[in-house]
Amino acid sequence: MTGTAQGTGRPTDHRRPRRRRAASKRPPWTALRRLRPAYPRQGRTGWRRWVPSPRQSLWVALASVGMTGLFLGAAYAATDVPENLNSYATQQDNVYFWSDGTPMARTGWVRRQAMPLEDIPEDVRWAVLAAENESFYSDPGISFKGLTRALWRSVGEGDTEGGSTITQQYVKNVYLTQNQTLGRKFNEAMIALKLDNQMSKDQILEGYLNTSWFGRGTYGIQRAAQAYYGKDVTSLNASQAAFLASLLKGAGLYDPTLGKANHQRAVERWSWTLDRMVDIGKLSPAERAKYTTFPEPLKSARVYDTGKQSDYLVELAQQYAKKSAHISDKQFDLGGYQIYTTFDRKREAALTDAVAKARERARKDDPKAAKTVHYGAASVATDGRILAVHGGPDHRTQGYNESNASTVQAGSAFLPFVYAAGLEHGVHKTRGGPATPVTPQTLYDGDDGVPVTTPEGPYWDRGGKTVAARNDGGRSYGQIALGKALAASVNTPFMQLGMDTGLDKVSRTAEAAGLLASSMGPQVPALSVGSSTPSAIRMASGYATFAAAGKHTEPYSVRRITRNGSTVRLNTPTARRAVGAQVAEEVSQALTDSLRAAHPTVPALDAAGKPGTTEDDKAAWYAGTAASVSTAVVVYRMDLAKSLEPLPLEGLAGSSADSVPYAVWSGAMGLG
Repeated sequence: MTGTAQGTGRPTDHRRPRRRRAASKRPPWTALRRLRPAYPRQGRTGWRRWVPSPRQSLWVALASVGMTGLFLGAAYAATDVPENLNSYATQQDNVYFWSDGTPMARTGWVRRQAMPLEDIPEDVRWAVLAAENESFYSDPGISFKGLTRALWRSVGEGDTEGGSTITQQYVKNVYLTQNQTLGRKFNEAMIALKLDNQMSKDQILEGYLNTSWFGRGTYGIQRAAQAYYGKDVTSLNASQAAFLASLLKGAGLYDPTLGKANHQRAVERWSWTLDRMVDIGKLSPAERAKYTTFPEPLKSARVYDTGKQSDYLVELAQQYAKKSAHISDKQFDLGGYQIYTTFDRKREAALTDAVAKARERARKDDPKAAKTVHYGAASVATDGRILAVHGGPDHRTQGYNESNASTVQAGSAFLPFVYAAGLEHGVHKTRGGPATPVTPQTLYDGDDGVPVTTPEGPYWDRGGKTVAARNDGGRSYGQIALGKALAASVNTPFMQLGMDTGLDKVSRTAEAAGLLASSMGPQVPALSVGSSTPSAIRMASGYATFAAAGKHTEPYSVRRITRNGSTVRLNTPTARRAVGAQVAEEVSQALTDSLRAAHPTVPALDAAGKPGTTEDDKAAWYAGTAASVSTAVVVYRMDLAKSLEPLPLEGLAGSSADSVPYAVWSGAMGLG
């Protein structure tokens, strides 16, 4: 009920007065809820609900910057410059072992000599700075742009290389590993920042120049100057310094002595570095104009040259270890590896002695021609282990490895592969017709000068002439069984057999047995009589396949690698079927007949082998097996100072009755 209040004229409210609510005690964090962004945004529909407002975007950006700053500050404070250097400072030699575990060679790969910065010419310093980090003296020790690029690459491509300052590179050289991970890159940047505050720029540059890898087993600019130019760093000019600076991008890519592509890259990088020196004011245009010719460095000098035959073994093992264990040149040059090879010390000694006797005989028979004679030889086990090789007279004067060179033709030593292809695949006498099986008793024309035919008629070469096969000495044999023809090394049946089987199948069979595709040459009738150019190692490997019942294992020279007590993963080859076991047995039987016919007094009952000659008398072979070991020997002449063109033997290989290749083979096999 409502009335009028006395003297006021206002209505009177007769309701009971309201009681004030006591203020509720809310938790303190409820006030923060008002700061929580309304997200998804109210009052918006569709995709617009999820678009942050300008205020929200600003808050996110400020929070991100703040959190990043806190994180980087904490990381910087927690990062210490390591007291211990990485493996660079405690370097070891690489040690090679014989198959029996005894030491074979020790190579001091790492060659270094620290040089004070004041002794390093200004041109050398600025060539490096121009190529690698021209802002070195003004930057904080890291490249934010480079770090961003590394982060982007690690997310997109998994590659964190690129963009490092010289300070960062020095940190990586001396304190960290070479692993390309984002964590390593971040750690590198933090240490670089601290190091930049603890050391002067000159100290950092001096350390960098003395610890960087320049290839050829060298660390440091002084050793690099000696390895590439045979002089001290104090004697380098700006042009030579610009080339050495290019090696910091990767010596394996920029050492011009390693190939044409390397040479082109090196010249381009050298020229660019000199131009950069001009751009930053550290080389005058007039001085730059003097350097128009690339400063060719010395040829690579191998630090394992001792004058022993083991130098060639070390070279083979080193190449195989790097490839099969995926070890880079830079990693390998750091050293500390123990390489356990497959080389048999006794067999190596026997092979070396046999070649030495042959070389001495050549000097007596024809001193002048003996100066250019070469003896490539290798022994390979049926399971692929390379047991012994003869690489040359002295690695210091002849780096060319005669056992691994594909320079001379196989000649009639190639016939077993043609025979195996025919036995394995059969022959086609008509185009597109069914294959006719081939056996050791299959007859072929063994006459000298018999024309080579195809299903359509005679085979014509590009000059329009018919192609005919030739036998040694022009001898004719009439109709002859293939097994007997191989034992007697009659060429003409196998040139025709190769055509009937298919030259593509002949090549595939030879490659499956162990020869390299790169040594096959063109698929013409001459392929069947040995126009291919296998190395002694590959020829021995191919013959080993027949002794291994038709299974082939790629030749290898390293069986185990360790480093600092840890095993290094190594890809060791395994056996695979090349030809059928029956085919391999029939080839081996013909090779046994060949050996017994020429050398009936050989004591080993399982010995098998045959000679190989070329039509132009530029190579003489003997290849064969005994006791699960295959050895191939090739004798040829070549003047390495002039070319890689083989020269006529002029009697240095002996005669069929007194064969030099056979004498070396039998000596190496312990049958002489």
